[in-house]
Amino acid sequence: MKNTVSLNQNTLFKKLYYRGRTQHSSILIVHYMKNGLKYNRFGITVSKKIGKAVKRNKVRRRIYEAFRMYEPSLKTGFDIVIVAKSSALEAEFARYHRVIGGMLKKAGLLE
Repeated sequence: MKNTVSLNQNTLFKKLYYRGRTQHSSILIVHYMKNGLKYNRFGITVSKKIGKAVKRNKVRRRIYEAFRMYEPSLKTGFDIVIVAKSSALEAEFARYHRVIGGMLKKAGLLE
């Protein structure tokens, strides 16, 4: 991903959860806020409520791939975290793609 760096510090995740803005859907939640940098930071959270490691990784891979398709058209300077709901496990990949695109557009993160 060209303009995106992995968000991997727990303090940044917590800051985003409490201070950031939120978009909800039936399978995902997107938390976002400006970071004051010239690049985006992106993270994914998949709870143990989803299932064991194989199922969580499957959901994580689908989210990452769907986000990657929208990454070139994202505005820069944002922290973005996508949280999977328990219903995300049964969703098809096309639904992930539609939902993430719709939420990013609604949040005003797409150019």
